[in-house]
Amino acid sequence: MDGTLVGLTAFAFLILLLGLRVPIAFALAGVATIGTFVIFAFRTGTFSPDRAFRPTSSLVFSNSFDLIHSYDLSMIPLFVALGHIAYRAEITTRIYRAARVWLAAIPGGVAMASVVGCGGFSAITGSSIACASTMGRICAPEMLRMGYDKRLATASVAAGGTLGSLIPPSVLFIIYGIFTETSISSLFLAGIIPGLISLLGFLLVIWVWVLRDPSAAPVEDGVTSAKERLHAAIDAWPAMLLFVIIVGGIYGGIFTATEAAAVCVSAALLIGFAQRRLTVKSVIEALRETVIQTTSIFIIAAGAKIFVAFIALTGVAGEIVGAVQAADLNVVVLMLAIAAIYLLLGMFLDPIGIMVLTLPLLVPLVEGYGLDLIWFGVVVIKLLEIGLITPPVGLNVFVIASVVGREVPIDRIFSGIMRFLTVDVIVLALIMAFPILSLLIPNSM
Repeated sequence: MDGTLVGLTAFAFLILLLGLRVPIAFALAGVATIGTFVIFAFRTGTFSPDRAFRPTSSLVFSNSFDLIHSYDLSMIPLFVALGHIAYRAEITTRIYRAARVWLAAIPGGVAMASVVGCGGFSAITGSSIACASTMGRICAPEMLRMGYDKRLATASVAAGGTLGSLIPPSVLFIIYGIFTETSISSLFLAGIIPGLISLLGFLLVIWVWVLRDPSAAPVEDGVTSAKERLHAAIDAWPAMLLFVIIVGGIYGGIFTATEAAAVCVSAALLIGFAQRRLTVKSVIEALRETVIQTTSIFIIAAGAKIFVAFIALTGVAGEIVGAVQAADLNVVVLMLAIAAIYLLLGMFLDPIGIMVLTLPLLVPLVEGYGLDLIWFGVVVIKLLEIGLITPPVGLNVFVIASVVGREVPIDRIFSGIMRFLTVDVIVLALIMAFPILSLLIPNSM
């Protein structure tokens, strides 16, 4: 049986299963296992199932085993644990408090502080969903209490939460690096400038919003003194230290990304206990949440690894590369098509699911065009970031909706999100048009 036909049929069934809301890990592993069995069973031209059991089980178990025992994959539980420990030690929330004090006198300052807080939180946790959930509980209710426009109060946090995808460390960058066999340290560094541009773009949206409609953001009463601002800035030093360890350590060649994660977890524990903000009970709770979150990621990754091996076996990727090259598409048209695919999938699937579904087919295509995989990784993560706030299934928007409850209908949140989406599209265009924005820091190592 033709491998390409099996691959395309399996891919169609996979899309169908995802449409039926089958968990993506089981859909990937199930379709890949059955497809692999069919290929081996028909290898001699006739259906011989007895000859397919051993090679199928070997492919399935060896690929999942190799993935779980990957050294790079150990970064995920370390960075996830860092996020939970830093939150319980109040390291992440102090970034928001510092920004809150410094920006209090500016119209829309609390919304801006929320975005800055999300950026700081992202620089430690690496998870957009966790960022939106945590900062949403802190920032959104406070802005609503102050009388902020409901769209601004919720949309600013939902958009700010997406910064966890680009600003290092990022779980999505880790998964991308493992599946494309690119340097995760370089990916982390490549995300810094695009992440900061995105953050500044969100701040600009808030400033213009409030400039055009001052009633959207009531000015807070009271003026903070220089002493209060200095104290708030000093109080945020643990977060700055952890970020310096991650970025400075990697850039300076002192640590690998995995070593930086381990050092930061140790530093967060020491700081939390020294400042008496951590207890043994809170650490155990953080580790428990880490195990739950990491396990779900590992199961999806294992299913994806099996699917990648199956796609390689079918030869579908090579056929697609050949067809696209025969069509003689230029790079601009290719990248616009890839962007359209990601934006469409982002309306319905979660970021990890989109990435593991598309990378087996798109990476060989991108390599065939001689494009830089580090730059392409930043483009992919930015597209996934946009998907987190794109209707009808913007995960970050639903996270914020669950935090504020019935006070703000979800359609109101999406209404406010559209202004931030405009900036996201502009930033995406800049990243695609000027690869130097992503490659400047990695290339200077």
